[in-house]
Amino acid sequence: MAVVFQWLVRLTAALIVLSVLGVAMIYYLASRSLPDYDAKVSVLGISNTVEIVRDNANVPHIFGDTDTDVFHGLGFAHAQDRLWQMMMQRRTAQGRLSEVFGMATVDIDSFVRRLDIYRLAVQSVEAQDPTTRAALEAYAAGVNARLDQINAEALGRGAPEMFLFKTALAPWRPADSLAIAKLMGLQLSSHMNEEILRARMSLALDDPARLADILPDVPGPGVANLPEYAALVPGVPRSFADIDDSAHPLSPFAPRGFAGASNAWAAAASRSASGGTLLANDPHLGLSAPSVWYLARLELGSGGVIGGTIPGMPMVLTGRSDRLGWGLTSAYVDDQDILIEELNPANPKQYRTPDGFKDFEQRDSIIQIKDADPITLTLSWSDNGPILPGRFRDLETITPPSHVAALSWTVLSPSDTSVSAAIGVMKAQTVAEAITAAESYIAPAQNLTLADRGSIAMKTIGAIPRRDAAHQSQGRMPSLGWQKENRWQGRMPYATNPGFVSPAGGILGNTNNKMIDRPFPNHVSFLWGDTQRVQRWRRLMQAREVHTRDSFIEAQLDTVSFTARTLLPLMGTELWFTGEAAPEGTPERQRQRALALLAGWNGAMNEHWPEPLIYAEWLRALQDRMARDELGPMADALTHVEPLFIERSFRNIDGAASWCDVRQSAPVETCADMARLALDDALLSINETYGTQLESLRWGDAHQAHQDHQVLGEVPVLKHFVNIRQSTSGGDNTLQRGLTKGSGPNPFANIHGAGYRGVYDFADPNSSVFVISTGQSGHFLSRHYDDLAQLWRRGEYIPMSLDEGLARAASVGVTRLEPLK
Repeated sequence: MAVVFQWLVRLTAALIVLSVLGVAMIYYLASRSLPDYDAKVSVLGISNTVEIVRDNANVPHIFGDTDTDVFHGLGFAHAQDRLWQMMMQRRTAQGRLSEVFGMATVDIDSFVRRLDIYRLAVQSVEAQDPTTRAALEAYAAGVNARLDQINAEALGRGAPEMFLFKTALAPWRPADSLAIAKLMGLQLSSHMNEEILRARMSLALDDPARLADILPDVPGPGVANLPEYAALVPGVPRSFADIDDSAHPLSPFAPRGFAGASNAWAAAASRSASGGTLLANDPHLGLSAPSVWYLARLELGSGGVIGGTIPGMPMVLTGRSDRLGWGLTSAYVDDQDILIEELNPANPKQYRTPDGFKDFEQRDSIIQIKDADPITLTLSWSDNGPILPGRFRDLETITPPSHVAALSWTVLSPSDTSVSAAIGVMKAQTVAEAITAAESYIAPAQNLTLADRGSIAMKTIGAIPRRDAAHQSQGRMPSLGWQKENRWQGRMPYATNPGFVSPAGGILGNTNNKMIDRPFPNHVSFLWGDTQRVQRWRRLMQAREVHTRDSFIEAQLDTVSFTARTLLPLMGTELWFTGEAAPEGTPERQRQRALALLAGWNGAMNEHWPEPLIYAEWLRALQDRMARDELGPMADALTHVEPLFIERSFRNIDGAASWCDVRQSAPVETCADMARLALDDALLSINETYGTQLESLRWGDAHQAHQDHQVLGEVPVLKHFVNIRQSTSGGDNTLQRGLTKGSGPNPFANIHGAGYRGVYDFADPNSSVFVISTGQSGHFLSRHYDDLAQLWRRGEYIPMSLDEGLARAASVGVTRLEPLK
């Protein structure tokens, strides 16, 4: 027995030693790819020494003799810190994820190939101005210099993920940067999803008038009634089927409700306590680890610029120089239309046009798949755009037999000069110069907020399609592609894009709200990204005669829900302080406790308070009860509460209170009945998930920010090292926006928010501040992987200074790129 015990001890010790050695070996291999920020590297493609000075937050300050040398340095810095992210973005744009991830990403590759994004990016390279082409080539050379260093010095393949997913690292090309810009368009576009959903809802609802309740227009002058979808596109069966909106973590297709959002506002010197203009910007995108954003400072011939960049692209997209600040918000321009094409019964390779049948433009494309046979796709284009697969967003349910759907979209331009425009804005010295530079911007459409030393402005940039006034659906639902009036007729003049320069009130801003009211076809859009945050923003801006950098920060971090303040009085009007005393432990008693908490709440979605969770659960349960009776499984498509739907129903606008009556029951239920039942549903869900002690609930426990690694985030054990989870305040409709997941086991998880925040003060530009939601590094072993995350969660910032001496004094390293001789 003693011998057996001795051998067990020896085996256990051996296993422990082997495990320790294995972990040590894995750590060694993974850590080889950690960049040395204090190194000298000889590279091709630069005219003289380039210095990359990294301040104490690991923000690179890049200095060189020429602009192309500086762009080379930015490419090198991006590749040092975000190589895996860049390679995945490029693979996504090329439709080549399946070469690494197998069958799991075939649908993503298939759709991206059909859009032909990468080929269009290659074609667009020649459309750029000479300065931009030089920047793209220099940036690519910088990325490739890092790849050469990785290969020459055996630096762990550049990123630890490369060991798990072994793929060849092809050199970076200028077209790769343009492809990533087009890929951003997929993440920021929403009109295609909305058209499909509107068509499906139109088919599902018995009363067409109710479509204006469940998918309401932004309040304002009315929109002429549209025909039912069945009348626009005959032959489509009524459908109540569910919409499959599930997404792979690497998917660039934003589900409905998750297109880009943002806040930006500016104050003229007359409304600034310091006497200088102010600008704040916080773009909202899907949260991930690492962040979409990367902070950088470029010292160009036109002066220093600093702000948020996107790895893979050679420019500061939102930021400032000493003279000009610029910020971006999604403009929600209606730049997508789905058109139904009729196939020739005698030849399915042809489609109907206004002039008869015409051949599709077709070619084959082969998708290579890891551990599976390759798939050959036949890509087809009509005059209106690429033909989409029927299974995408369940398009087949709104497409008649012997028809297919095509997509018209401004992103699909073979001469897209958006990157040239963005670099032009970055180099501009004044508001006027920036507005002029942005004229060549194509897509995705943005609202460009500007502030120079003396003025402020906002301009919608991007191509706005010119539509015929007789368009059958006004671009709100799919329409017949062979009808001439449904086809685009070019682009609206840039001068007609909405714009505001030096407003009399001295304040301007945008929260993706409706910003102009013009009749179709000069309307810009019927769909806007916000009706709620703008109300709170307006109040905060008007509450002060003059603003400061700190008041702009307060507004950026504001968590008060205008929606809660508006809807709770309607929902609880017949429930507050009513009913008899109820014994402890009964549903009635729990309801009274919940209502008592909400009665004393100010609407702040504070992570430490219970009221936001009770409110959010109640509102979610209420909409589900109201919609599911009419829509059945299609109600699952409504993942987020539409405040205007609830308000219309409770105020009975145009008969909208009918949504509160359960059609399958004999009694006629009121909205007060529905509110009471929904509150009971919400409390039951809370009891089962979080416990029965309402006073002890924390909104932050449900509203954790999920900044997950897109590939390793679901791998057991490893996910605890690569994912960044944080309790957060805010919600779907607060200025500090934390858009919830809306479905699944964690419906209130914060998965979409301000990955970048910046506030710029031109009375003292170097007092400006910014921050991103994770850290600068994409390497999970780096101390800079998540070092900014806690600052971001607490609403803190880091200095946004162009002071070279300050950057050098607190640097964590200086990388010197020397010309290879």
